[in-house]
Amino acid sequence: MWFRRDLRLNDNPALVRALADYDEVVPLFVVDPNLFDRSGLSRLTFMCDALNALDDSMGRALLYRYGDPVEVIPSFCDEFGIDAVVTARDFAPYGARRDRAVAERLEAAGRRLVFEGSPYAVDPGTVRKDDGTPYAVFTPFSKRWLSAGWSSPVEAPRTPNWLGAPTITCAGRPTRPDIDVVLPPFTETGAWNQWEEFRDRGIEGLDGYDDRRNDPSVAGTSRMSTALRWGLVHPRQLLLELDDSKAHQVFRSEIAWREFYGDVLFHRPDTTWQNLNRKMDAIVHDEGPVAVERFRAWCEGRTGYPIVDAGMRELLATGWMHNRVRMIVASFLVKDLHLPWQWGARHFMRHLADGDVASNSHGWQWTAGTGTDAAPYFRVFNPVAQGERWDPTGDYVRRFVPELADLATSQIHAPWSKGGGVPLGYVPPIVDHAVEREEALARYKAVTGG
Repeated sequence: MWFRRDLRLNDNPALVRALADYDEVVPLFVVDPNLFDRSGLSRLTFMCDALNALDDSMGRALLYRYGDPVEVIPSFCDEFGIDAVVTARDFAPYGARRDRAVAERLEAAGRRLVFEGSPYAVDPGTVRKDDGTPYAVFTPFSKRWLSAGWSSPVEAPRTPNWLGAPTITCAGRPTRPDIDVVLPPFTETGAWNQWEEFRDRGIEGLDGYDDRRNDPSVAGTSRMSTALRWGLVHPRQLLLELDDSKAHQVFRSEIAWREFYGDVLFHRPDTTWQNLNRKMDAIVHDEGPVAVERFRAWCEGRTGYPIVDAGMRELLATGWMHNRVRMIVASFLVKDLHLPWQWGARHFMRHLADGDVASNSHGWQWTAGTGTDAAPYFRVFNPVAQGERWDPTGDYVRRFVPELADLATSQIHAPWSKGGGVPLGYVPPIVDHAVEREEALARYKAVTGG
């Protein structure tokens, strides 16, 4: 059993398949340097904690091997006489290439790579138009995605008989980074408890999701994205908990967005770092030392726009950022600072514990106007207005930008306005939003002719 993005024992179709076909199962995790070198400390820390919890749940039997899986998996099978490797399918570009190469190597040696399950309720590539082509717009995709349905959670037929450590020598678990970041629960039980707490909170939780999900100052979202990213829970488990109320429909739609972006990337793997709409390659971006310094200010949360700075500091402090704020800070980077969305997407992937390449890259492209939305370049978020609308009390800003904690609510989203000065320790705005908005629209219209 090759564990990857499914660090759980319950409702794990690959594990169920292994237990159905074999008396003994060897649990293996390959520490792939290609992924480790590109992962930020928050993601690595969460992964190390989740792996340790998984190891505990199987009596410390989990085996680690280090290196390229294309070499490690066949060599491991040769060493221990293993005739089949069972794993969940990976639809991301790198994972799909890796798995094809592993399958070819195993097949050449008379062995098999068996796929069962995936991180999605509906596998990418399943939902298509009547003519067989993929969807590029969310709403029609989501309707057909709903009609496609998904399987129910599966139960293991028996308790696994693990053949692992210490019978087989373990190469040792990866070193956990020593970082001061508050991460979400990393055990399967802890993640499920987190969901149940949100589900059972009534209108302050799941039942009020449609009203409260955009306010970053309250606990209005489930924050299950990290657990879903690492497979501590599966989306079908959450979908099973939803009814047809408006709040639950909106939550179901957010899961559908995750699956839509997975589907888009499956069909267009080049869009990990390239524009889906290649016409937008012609848009002009800022360059040079000033652009680099502004990017650095954005990364560090010192743009002078409180809602932007709060979001960027939340990311650094927690390895997570509220979804509404992700859109605000992304809009500021690409439309106020005129920088490539790829700069921001890479920064997010370095710091998000829930970093998922499909959702991340295509969420950024949605904001940048290069992706699946029909006319997004008209959408330029005003960071002051967004702060006043979605953080009306200013509590979110106060939490992450302590320099502004003593400001009145009427000033906190624009501390330089209404006769006030910039508080000591804070910074003035690095750009004028009104000016940069017009500049952004002009640059987009030059490309689109709109």
